[in-house]
Amino acid sequence: MKRLLPLLATGSVMSLCTVVPASVAAQAPREKLSKPQFDAMFKQLSNWGRWGKTDQMGTLNLITPAIRKEAAGLVREGVSVSLARDLNAEKSVDNPDPFQDKMNLGVDEKFNMDAYTVNFHGFAFSHFDALSHTYYDGHLYNGFPDSDVREKGAKELDTAIYRDGILTRGVLVDVPWLRGLPYLDKTAYISSKDLDAWEAKTGVHIRAGDAVVIRTGRWALREAKGAWDISSSSAGLDPSAVAWLRKRDAAFLVSDAAHDAIPSAVEGVDFPIHVLTIVAMGMPLADQCNLEDLAKTAQKLHRQTFMLTLAPVRIKGGTGALINPIATF
Repeated sequence: MKRLLPLLATGSVMSLCTVVPASVAAQAPREKLSKPQFDAMFKQLSNWGRWGKTDQMGTLNLITPAIRKEAAGLVREGVSVSLARDLNAEKSVDNPDPFQDKMNLGVDEKFNMDAYTVNFHGFAFSHFDALSHTYYDGHLYNGFPDSDVREKGAKELDTAIYRDGILTRGVLVDVPWLRGLPYLDKTAYISSKDLDAWEAKTGVHIRAGDAVVIRTGRWALREAKGAWDISSSSAGLDPSAVAWLRKRDAAFLVSDAAHDAIPSAVEGVDFPIHVLTIVAMGMPLADQCNLEDLAKTAQKLHRQTFMLTLAPVRIKGGTGALINPIATF
Protein backbone atom coordinates (compact mmCIF):
# COMPACT_ATOMS: atom_id res chain seq x y z
CA MET A 1 0.00 0.00 0.00
CA LYS A 2 1.32 3.46 -0.85
CA ARG A 3 2.80 5.38 2.09
CA LEU A 4 0.28 8.03 3.17
CA LEU A 5 1.88 9.69 6.17
CA PRO A 6 4.75 12.09 5.35
CA LEU A 7 6.31 13.95 8.29
CA LEU A 8 6.99 17.69 8.37
CA ALA A 9 9.42 19.81 10.36
CA THR A 10 8.01 22.58 12.54
CA GLY A 11 7.65 25.95 10.79
CA SER A 12 7.17 29.47 12.07
CA VAL A 13 3.76 30.93 12.91
CA MET A 14 2.29 33.02 10.09
CA SER A 15 -0.77 35.21 9.87
CA LEU A 16 -3.96 33.82 8.42
CA CYS A 17 -3.95 36.91 6.23
CA THR A 18 -0.84 35.74 4.35
CA VAL A 19 -1.46 35.75 0.60
CA VAL A 20 -1.32 32.25 -0.86
CA PRO A 21 -0.57 31.78 -4.57
CA ALA A 22 -3.52 30.59 -6.60
CA SER A 23 -1.40 27.73 -7.89
CA VAL A 24 -1.84 26.05 -4.50
CA ALA A 25 -5.46 25.42 -5.49
CA ALA A 26 -4.46 23.02 -8.28
CA GLN A 27 -5.06 19.35 -7.52
CA ALA A 28 -4.10 16.11 -9.17
CA PRO A 29 -6.83 13.56 -9.89
CA ARG A 30 -8.02 11.70 -6.78
CA GLU A 31 -6.32 8.45 -5.94
CA LYS A 32 -8.78 5.56 -6.14
CA LEU A 33 -8.76 2.76 -3.59
CA SER A 34 -10.02 -0.77 -4.10
CA LYS A 35 -11.98 -2.40 -1.31
CA PRO A 36 -9.02 -4.64 -0.34
CA GLN A 37 -6.80 -1.53 -0.12
CA PHE A 38 -9.43 0.20 2.00
CA ASP A 39 -9.77 -2.83 4.28
CA ALA A 40 -5.99 -2.82 4.77
CA MET A 41 -6.16 0.87 5.69
CA PHE A 42 -9.03 0.15 8.12
CA LYS A 43 -6.82 -2.35 9.96
CA GLN A 44 -3.85 0.01 9.90
CA LEU A 45 -5.82 2.85 11.48
CA SER A 46 -7.87 0.75 13.91
CA ASN A 47 -7.92 1.62 17.61
CA TRP A 48 -9.85 -1.51 18.55
CA GLY A 49 -8.57 -2.77 21.90
CA ARG A 50 -6.21 0.17 22.36
CA TRP A 51 -8.06 1.33 25.48
CA GLY A 52 -9.46 -2.06 26.42
CA LYS A 53 -11.93 -4.51 24.90
CA THR A 54 -14.96 -2.76 26.44
CA ASP A 55 -13.92 0.83 25.67
CA GLN A 56 -16.67 3.08 24.30
CA MET A 57 -14.96 6.49 24.40
CA GLY A 58 -12.57 5.93 21.50
CA THR A 59 -10.26 8.81 20.66
CA LEU A 60 -11.80 10.99 23.37
CA ASN A 61 -9.55 8.99 25.70
CA LEU A 62 -6.78 11.15 24.25
CA ILE A 63 -8.27 14.28 25.86
CA THR A 64 -6.60 14.08 29.26
CA PRO A 65 -7.09 16.41 32.25
CA ALA A 66 -3.76 18.04 31.37
CA ILE A 67 -4.96 18.71 27.82
CA ARG A 68 -8.20 20.23 29.12
CA LYS A 69 -6.28 22.53 31.45
CA GLU A 70 -3.98 23.59 28.63
CA ALA A 71 -6.98 24.23 26.35
CA ALA A 72 -8.55 26.47 29.00
CA GLY A 73 -5.34 28.51 28.96
CA LEU A 74 -5.95 29.39 25.31
CA VAL A 75 -8.71 31.78 26.35
CA ARG A 76 -7.01 35.17 26.09
CA GLU A 77 -9.29 37.58 24.22
CA GLY A 78 -12.45 36.18 25.82
CA VAL A 79 -14.19 36.02 22.42
CA SER A 80 -16.64 33.15 21.80
CA VAL A 81 -17.98 32.00 18.42
CA SER A 82 -20.75 29.49 17.68
CA LEU A 83 -19.99 26.73 15.19
CA ALA A 84 -23.63 25.83 14.57
CA ARG A 85 -26.29 26.93 12.09
CA ASP A 86 -29.79 28.19 12.75
CA LEU A 87 -32.27 25.32 12.74
CA ASN A 88 -35.34 27.00 11.28
CA ALA A 89 -34.16 27.06 7.67
CA GLU A 90 -36.48 26.73 4.70
CA LYS A 91 -36.98 23.56 2.68
CA SER A 92 -34.44 23.20 -0.13
CA VAL A 93 -32.55 20.61 -2.16
CA ASP A 94 -29.98 20.29 0.65
CA ASN A 95 -32.62 20.45 3.39
CA PRO A 96 -35.54 18.29 2.19
CA ASP A 97 -36.88 17.64 5.71
CA PRO A 98 -36.70 20.94 7.60
CA PHE A 99 -36.71 21.42 11.34
CA GLN A 100 -40.28 21.89 12.60
CA ASP A 101 -41.29 24.05 15.53
CA LYS A 102 -44.92 23.67 16.53
CA MET A 103 -45.80 26.53 18.84
CA ASN A 104 -48.51 26.08 21.46
CA LEU A 105 -49.53 29.55 22.58
CA GLY A 106 -50.96 30.54 25.94
CA VAL A 107 -50.89 27.11 27.56
CA ASP A 108 -52.78 27.46 30.85
CA GLU A 109 -52.97 31.14 29.89
CA LYS A 110 -49.39 31.46 31.06
CA PHE A 111 -46.85 29.84 28.77
CA ASN A 112 -45.77 29.60 25.14
CA MET A 113 -44.50 26.05 24.56
CA ASP A 114 -42.65 24.53 21.58
CA ALA A 115 -42.76 20.99 20.23
CA TYR A 116 -39.71 20.30 18.06
CA THR A 117 -39.40 17.68 15.33
CA VAL A 118 -36.12 17.11 13.47
CA ASN A 119 -34.26 14.37 11.64
CA PHE A 120 -30.83 15.76 12.43
CA HIS A 121 -28.52 13.24 10.75
CA GLY A 122 -27.83 14.22 7.16
CA PHE A 123 -26.59 17.32 5.40
CA ALA A 124 -28.70 20.16 6.82
CA PHE A 125 -28.18 20.47 10.57
CA SER A 126 -25.12 20.88 12.78
CA HIS A 127 -24.96 17.62 14.69
CA PHE A 128 -22.85 15.13 16.61
CA ASP A 129 -22.20 11.58 15.40
CA ALA A 130 -21.79 9.09 18.23
CA LEU A 131 -19.83 5.89 17.67
CA SER A 132 -23.09 3.97 17.21
CA HIS A 133 -23.94 6.05 14.13
CA THR A 134 -22.34 3.79 11.53
CA TYR A 135 -20.80 0.33 11.17
CA TYR A 136 -18.70 -1.68 8.73
CA ASP A 137 -18.68 -5.38 7.88
CA GLY A 138 -21.10 -6.13 10.69
CA HIS A 139 -19.27 -4.27 13.44
CA LEU A 140 -19.34 -0.99 15.30
CA TYR A 141 -16.22 0.54 16.85
CA ASN A 142 -14.11 -1.78 19.01
CA GLY A 143 -15.78 -4.87 17.57
CA PHE A 144 -19.23 -4.36 19.06
CA PRO A 145 -21.77 -6.10 16.78
CA ASP A 146 -23.95 -3.87 14.62
CA SER A 147 -26.94 -5.75 16.10
CA ASP A 148 -26.40 -3.71 19.28
CA VAL A 149 -28.30 -0.90 17.54
CA ARG A 150 -32.00 -1.60 17.03
CA GLU A 151 -35.26 0.34 16.80
CA LYS A 152 -35.31 0.91 20.54
CA GLY A 153 -31.86 2.49 20.40
CA ALA A 154 -28.18 1.72 20.75
CA LYS A 155 -27.21 -0.78 23.43
CA GLU A 156 -23.59 0.38 23.30
CA LEU A 157 -21.75 3.51 22.14
CA ASP A 158 -24.77 5.78 22.57
CA THR A 159 -24.87 9.57 22.92
CA ALA A 160 -25.29 9.47 26.70
CA ILE A 161 -21.68 8.27 27.00
CA TYR A 162 -20.57 11.82 26.18
CA ARG A 163 -22.56 13.32 29.05
CA ASP A 164 -19.49 15.08 30.47
CA GLY A 165 -18.96 16.95 27.21
CA ILE A 166 -15.84 17.65 25.18
CA LEU A 167 -13.32 20.36 26.04
CA THR A 168 -10.00 20.48 24.24
CA ARG A 169 -7.79 22.54 21.95
CA GLY A 170 -9.53 23.28 18.68
CA VAL A 171 -7.44 23.90 15.58
CA LEU A 172 -8.97 25.54 12.51
CA VAL A 173 -7.61 24.12 9.26
CA ASP A 174 -8.96 26.60 6.72
CA VAL A 175 -8.30 24.86 3.40
CA PRO A 176 -9.84 27.55 1.13
CA TRP A 177 -7.54 30.12 2.76
CA LEU A 178 -4.60 27.77 2.18
CA ARG A 179 -5.43 27.59 -1.52
CA GLY A 180 -6.12 31.30 -1.88
CA LEU A 181 -9.85 30.76 -2.42
CA PRO A 182 -13.05 31.95 -0.71
CA TYR A 183 -14.36 28.36 -0.73
CA LEU A 184 -13.58 24.99 -2.24
CA ASP A 185 -15.41 23.80 -5.30
CA LYS A 186 -17.88 21.01 -4.56
CA THR A 187 -15.65 18.56 -6.46
CA ALA A 188 -12.50 19.34 -4.41
CA TYR A 189 -10.89 16.98 -1.94
CA ILE A 190 -8.50 17.44 0.97
CA SER A 191 -5.51 15.12 1.22
CA SER A 192 -2.61 14.58 3.60
CA LYS A 193 -0.58 16.94 1.38
CA ASP A 194 -3.01 19.77 2.20
CA LEU A 195 -2.56 19.14 5.92
CA ASP A 196 1.21 19.15 5.52
CA ALA A 197 1.01 22.41 3.53
CA TRP A 198 -1.27 23.99 6.15
CA GLU A 199 1.17 23.16 8.95
CA ALA A 200 4.09 24.51 6.95
CA LYS A 201 2.24 27.76 6.21
CA THR A 202 0.96 28.42 9.73
CA GLY A 203 3.62 26.80 11.92
CA VAL A 204 0.81 25.21 13.96
CA HIS A 205 1.03 21.45 14.39
CA ILE A 206 -1.81 19.06 15.10
CA ARG A 207 -1.08 17.02 18.21
CA ALA A 208 -2.61 14.35 20.42
CA GLY A 209 -5.99 15.29 21.89
CA ASP A 210 -6.75 18.08 19.41
CA ALA A 211 -10.14 18.73 17.85
CA VAL A 212 -9.38 19.39 14.18
CA VAL A 213 -11.85 21.77 12.54
CA ILE A 214 -11.80 21.44 8.73
CA ARG A 215 -13.28 24.33 6.74
CA THR A 216 -14.22 23.66 3.11
CA GLY A 217 -16.27 26.86 2.78
CA ARG A 218 -19.42 24.88 2.07
CA TRP A 219 -21.76 27.60 3.39
CA ALA A 220 -19.86 30.39 1.61
CA LEU A 221 -20.22 28.41 -1.63
CA ARG A 222 -23.94 27.99 -0.98
CA GLU A 223 -24.31 31.70 -0.31
CA ALA A 224 -22.47 32.58 -3.53
CA LYS A 225 -23.99 30.03 -5.91
CA GLY A 226 -27.11 28.67 -4.23
CA ALA A 227 -28.11 25.32 -2.79
CA TRP A 228 -27.18 22.10 -4.55
CA ASP A 229 -27.62 18.38 -3.91
CA ILE A 230 -24.68 18.02 -1.55
CA SER A 231 -25.40 14.31 -1.12
CA SER A 232 -24.13 13.75 -4.66
CA SER A 233 -21.22 16.22 -4.76
CA SER A 234 -19.27 17.77 -1.90
CA ALA A 235 -15.76 18.82 -0.96
CA GLY A 236 -14.31 16.81 1.87
CA LEU A 237 -11.51 14.61 3.12
CA ASP A 238 -9.59 11.97 1.24
CA PRO A 239 -8.65 8.75 3.10
CA SER A 240 -5.01 9.87 3.15
CA ALA A 241 -6.03 12.81 5.38
CA VAL A 242 -7.56 10.40 7.90
CA ALA A 243 -4.35 8.38 8.00
CA TRP A 244 -2.50 11.65 8.68
CA LEU A 245 -4.86 12.53 11.55
CA ARG A 246 -4.53 9.04 13.02
CA LYS A 247 -0.75 9.38 13.12
CA ARG A 248 -1.11 12.68 14.98
CA ASP A 249 -3.64 11.14 17.41
CA ALA A 250 -6.28 13.82 16.82
CA ALA A 251 -9.22 13.21 19.16
CA PHE A 252 -12.19 14.82 17.42
CA LEU A 253 -13.13 16.09 13.99
CA VAL A 254 -15.41 18.96 12.98
CA SER A 255 -16.53 19.84 9.44
CA ASP A 256 -18.82 22.28 7.66
CA ALA A 257 -19.95 19.40 5.42
CA ALA A 258 -20.08 15.62 5.90
CA HIS A 259 -16.30 15.11 6.23
CA ASP A 260 -16.38 12.77 3.22
CA ALA A 261 -15.49 14.03 -0.24
CA ILE A 262 -18.49 12.96 -2.30
CA PRO A 263 -18.65 10.86 -4.42
CA SER A 264 -16.43 8.31 -2.74
CA ALA A 265 -13.09 7.34 -4.25
CA VAL A 266 -13.25 3.90 -2.57
CA GLU A 267 -14.71 0.97 -4.43
CA GLY A 268 -17.92 -0.24 -2.77
CA VAL A 269 -17.75 2.12 0.25
CA ASP A 270 -20.03 5.18 0.13
CA PHE A 271 -18.75 7.11 3.17
CA PRO A 272 -15.19 5.89 3.74
CA ILE A 273 -14.24 8.81 6.00
CA HIS A 274 -17.12 8.02 8.36
CA VAL A 275 -16.07 4.38 8.40
CA LEU A 276 -12.40 5.08 9.07
CA THR A 277 -12.99 7.69 11.77
CA ILE A 278 -16.05 6.35 13.61
CA VAL A 279 -15.68 2.59 13.18
CA ALA A 280 -11.93 2.02 12.86
CA MET A 281 -10.54 4.83 15.01
CA GLY A 282 -13.43 5.41 17.40
CA MET A 283 -13.50 9.11 16.61
CA PRO A 284 -16.87 10.86 17.01
CA LEU A 285 -17.65 13.64 14.55
CA ALA A 286 -19.42 16.98 14.32
CA ASP A 287 -21.03 17.42 10.89
CA GLN A 288 -22.51 20.33 8.94
CA CYS A 289 -21.19 23.05 11.24
CA ASN A 290 -21.03 26.71 10.25
CA LEU A 291 -17.36 27.69 10.21
CA GLU A 292 -17.68 31.05 8.44
CA ASP A 293 -17.82 33.15 11.61
CA LEU A 294 -14.99 31.10 13.08
CA ALA A 295 -12.81 31.69 10.01
CA LYS A 296 -13.43 35.45 10.15
CA THR A 297 -12.62 35.61 13.85
CA ALA A 298 -9.46 33.53 13.39
CA GLN A 299 -8.26 35.88 10.66
CA LYS A 300 -9.07 38.96 12.72
CA LEU A 301 -7.20 37.64 15.77
CA HIS A 302 -4.42 35.98 13.74
CA ARG A 303 -5.04 32.76 15.63
CA GLN A 304 -5.78 29.23 14.50
CA THR A 305 -6.14 27.64 17.95
CA PHE A 306 -8.80 28.10 20.61
CA MET A 307 -10.67 26.28 23.35
CA LEU A 308 -13.44 24.14 21.86
CA THR A 309 -16.40 23.04 23.97
CA LEU A 310 -19.50 21.05 23.13
CA ALA A 311 -21.97 19.00 25.14
CA PRO A 312 -24.21 16.55 23.26
CA VAL A 313 -27.64 16.05 24.81
CA ARG A 314 -27.78 12.98 27.08
CA ILE A 315 -29.88 10.68 24.88
CA LYS A 316 -29.84 7.11 26.15
CA GLY A 317 -29.66 4.86 23.11
CA GLY A 318 -29.14 7.77 20.71
CA THR A 319 -26.73 7.70 17.78
CA GLY A 320 -26.13 11.45 17.90
CA ALA A 321 -27.58 14.81 18.78
CA LEU A 322 -27.98 18.39 17.66
CA ILE A 323 -25.07 20.49 18.88
CA ASN A 324 -23.83 24.05 19.21
CA PRO A 325 -20.02 23.85 19.53
CA ILE A 326 -18.35 26.97 20.91
CA ALA A 327 -14.87 28.22 20.07
CA THR A 328 -13.43 30.61 22.66
CA PHE A 329 -10.29 32.62 21.91
